Amino acid sequence: MAPQPDVPAHRSAREITLAALVLGGLLSIVMGAANTYLGLYAGMTVSASIPAAVISMGILRGILRRGSVLENNIVQTMASTGESLAAGVIFTVPALVMVGAWQDFRFWPTTLIVLLGGLLGIVFMVPMRRALIVDRPDLTYPEGVACAEVLRAGETGGAGVQAIASGVVVGAVFKFLLSGIHLMQETVEGALAIGRRAFYFGADMSVALLAVGYIVNLQIAALITLGGVIGWIIALPLLGTVAPGTSALDAAWHLWETQVRFIGVGAMLVGGLFSIWNVRRGIWAGLIGLRGVAQTSAPSAPAAGAGGGSAAGAAATAEHPDPHRAARRPRTERDMPLPYLLTIFLATTIGTFFFYDHLIGEVGISLVTTLIMVVTAFLFVAVATYIAGLVGSSNSPVSGMTICALLIAAGVLLALGIRGESAILATLGVAGVVCCATCTSGDIAQDLKTGQLVGATPNRLQWAEVIAAIIPAACFAPILALLHHAYGIGTGEAGSLRAPQAALFASLADGFFGEGALPWNMVAIGAAIGAALILADGYLRRRGAGFRLHVMPVAVGMYLPLSLDIPILVGGLLRYFVARRRAGGGEGIGVLFGSGLIAGEALLGILIAIPISLAPGLLPHLAGWAVPSLVIFAGVVALYAAYARQGGS
Repeated sequence: MAPQPDVPAHRSAREITLAALVLGGLLSIVMGAANTYLGLYAGMTVSASIPAAVISMGILRGILRRGSVLENNIVQTMASTGESLAAGVIFTVPALVMVGAWQDFRFWPTTLIVLLGGLLGIVFMVPMRRALIVDRPDLTYPEGVACAEVLRAGETGGAGVQAIASGVVVGAVFKFLLSGIHLMQETVEGALAIGRRAFYFGADMSVALLAVGYIVNLQIAALITLGGVIGWIIALPLLGTVAPGTSALDAAWHLWETQVRFIGVGAMLVGGLFSIWNVRRGIWAGLIGLRGVAQTSAPSAPAAGAGGGSAAGAAATAEHPDPHRAARRPRTERDMPLPYLLTIFLATTIGTFFFYDHLIGEVGISLVTTLIMVVTAFLFVAVATYIAGLVGSSNSPVSGMTICALLIAAGVLLALGIRGESAILATLGVAGVVCCATCTSGDIAQDLKTGQLVGATPNRLQWAEVIAAIIPAACFAPILALLHHAYGIGTGEAGSLRAPQAALFASLADGFFGEGALPWNMVAIGAAIGAALILADGYLRRRGAGFRLHVMPVAVGMYLPLSLDIPILVGGLLRYFVARRRAGGGEGIGVLFGSGLIAGEALLGILIAIPISLAPGLLPHLAGWAVPSLVIFAGVVALYAAYARQGGS
């Protein structure tokens, strides 16, 4: 029997209010900006649901002395939607600059990729709610359940807000010392040439990565590091030699950029295909869910205010073609009506066609590209929703699915004889919209699960998600342009934002249609490693082992620089030892403090980008040394450990 929601279906409570919409909109921009920076730097993002829920409770209940659990849920839903859009855009849009198709981040094309992809993710996911969330108790949606627990424990919001605020201050100060005045080195690294083979070692000085490792826990952090060991410690020395007159460090980075990281591509591709096969029944359930929505929906307007009254009655009446039957339909079972879904779908599809036509300049290619986008977006939205239920949206193989979408688009265009820049723009255009839709849908599934547990009205959550997909969309192009001018995105220089996924997508597109050449032998090796990991993980699963070998985190570690893996591993170890010392206590506060570290480092990095871009000589440039960098980083680790140990879960 399903658990009873906190707010029963027969009871109304404040849900979509002006305060919730304003706060949710602001947090969607802030969380989107923070995850944009983190994703460009580390190649991964973290969920914003729990930090947003805590901030919402702190403001609405702690400061304004108001706010129901459903109102707080609207805020966290909108904030997490902004975060998921960031994940979609930074994985693909920078590739257009890297391949030379764009000279800078163009405002309207970037905004449309985010907006169209986000809306399609919502439209395709909503019909699957009943089939994949309500009727599938075996799909746990772990992040959605965790967020519901945080909302239920709303009276502890003050301590949570304090933990986030403390983390923001520490993260911001650390980033100022690192990139503001350059007191510290961005990366402490080196390489040795032994028998003309390069052996690399290094670690990035980043408290955001430390927090990422703490949040994702030791198992995922260890798998990411395992990928780094396979790529950097094993493959790199075996694949190449250090040429005379070349430093071991330069040789190591060159081998990684041209050879090693493509092993990760092969592993991600296998992981994405395996994920699709694994959730084929869930995709079919999503298709059946479309029929269910058609049978139980009719037009209605979103309610905007307190949960009861005429707005709720209008929604109830319009959710079913027979108003008498609809009036008896509980509010917790009302989805966005099918006519509204179809309207948004048609608008986004037509808008995508005109966007592609503007981007590419050829009507025929634009039509084919739009068709590919619609089919692959629906497929991967279903996959992402199902996987979010199994392992959470943070562990969803979005990179692998986006690579699959890119390869599908590239294969069709090659079959049609389309080459050159038009094909590159079309391929990356498909990947961009599909990636935004996929990232958004997995996050929305978690939010709808949270809503189910606390007793939210699904159609109001879905309208809030539509609003949250629109509000931050215009912010991403200016943020990307600012970061590119200040640090360089994908330039490979010290202190730059490497944008690992975007660099891979740029290499793939250029290899298919441009002057680049893909090392297919490395992709094949990665595919073989991915298949071996899947077989090994299946064996561990059958044995009931606590440790698993999930392919995607290992693949991520292969294409990330090893220096990024090290602080993530330190964060995972920190959480493990904190949990052992306090029997699990302190993890909740530690996660919130870590979320603050991420937000502080990321937002200060964006703020510092302003004087770096507009007044390059304004901030002093001190000479960072390795030893002080390691000492300061170790001090933050010790502070994090002390804070997490003394906090409650």
